[in-house]
Amino acid sequence: MRNIKPIHLLLGGSAIIFGLTFLITFIIDFQIMNFPFWVLIGLPLTTGLISFGVFYFFIKHFINDRLKLLYRSIRKGKMNTETEIKFKITDDVIANAELETQKWTEERNIEISKLKEQEEFRREFLGNLAHELKTPIFSIQGYILTLLEGGLEDETVNIKFLERASKATDRMVNIIEDLDQITKLEVNTLKLEIRQFDIQELVKEIFDSLEDKAKSKNIKLTFSKEYGSIFVNADRAKISQVLINLLTNSIFYGNQDGITTVRFYAMDEILTTEVSDNGPGIEEKHLPRLFERFYRVEKSRNRNEGGSGLGLAIAKHIIESHGQTLSVRSSIGLGSTFAFSLDKSKNRTSGLYSSRGIQIK
Repeated sequence: MRNIKPIHLLLGGSAIIFGLTFLITFIIDFQIMNFPFWVLIGLPLTTGLISFGVFYFFIKHFINDRLKLLYRSIRKGKMNTETEIKFKITDDVIANAELETQKWTEERNIEISKLKEQEEFRREFLGNLAHELKTPIFSIQGYILTLLEGGLEDETVNIKFLERASKATDRMVNIIEDLDQITKLEVNTLKLEIRQFDIQELVKEIFDSLEDKAKSKNIKLTFSKEYGSIFVNADRAKISQVLINLLTNSIFYGNQDGITTVRFYAMDEILTTEVSDNGPGIEEKHLPRLFERFYRVEKSRNRNEGGSGLGLAIAKHIIESHGQTLSVRSSIGLGSTFAFSLDKSKNRTSGLYSSRGIQIK
């Protein structure tokens, strides 16, 4: 029955009407009056043809009207005189409509799944944001209450608590600024200042700025080998932010007496930079979500430590805004490696350049 087309039903119905008309005409001819042969054959044939035409006209318009309504509903009313679908009664319109409906259902199911994922991400994001802000807010609240309840007159307490409240305020400001930055990166409203600079010198500068942090855990910051000048075309300030985040994470989450190594790989017009550590590593199940906002591998980690929880998400958006990629690979007990690519400088003129991309004459 699924392979029967409307035209088959019309032909079958017309044949039945032809047969019934012929039978009635034959009975009348036999019992009441004699018909000429052409009437005996022509009347049933004419009746069958007329019934076929009438049924064809009405059924065609009925099916077209119903299917147009169905397609308008499926396609959200986005049908006009140019795109309007016209069906022929000879087509397997029911089967086509069934296929279209099934396709539409599958598309809607995919959309629903994506919406559920987005809703889950939104709920988790809002929960994480509230948790991130709650810690410094409660700290500030506690310090202020202590000062109001008499600590303000105690010189051994007031300055200490005001400094702690100031640090908690700075943490909130950092979170808000990072959220603002990542929002601009997501909607491509953050302007990049692309220029050539020596990324090897930039890494050296960041090594120097993070020396005290690294010494607190006796972690060595080093290159995998001696490198000369390596020039890339990128936004120096933004790439500096990426490197600072990756190197800071390697220190904060690395092992005591560990090592963090930076490597460069050049291939054609692309330079890949890797930041590797020999820390505890990250389980594979966490890797796909590592660049989500506020996502933390260790849910029990003290959120008052470390950064805003947005560093890796921002780093990913910065690299992607350069048209490149940021990736991670990790093995438990062996460490983690973050890698990102940038365009090598193609039109470097003669002379020496600083890490800031300024030519030294």
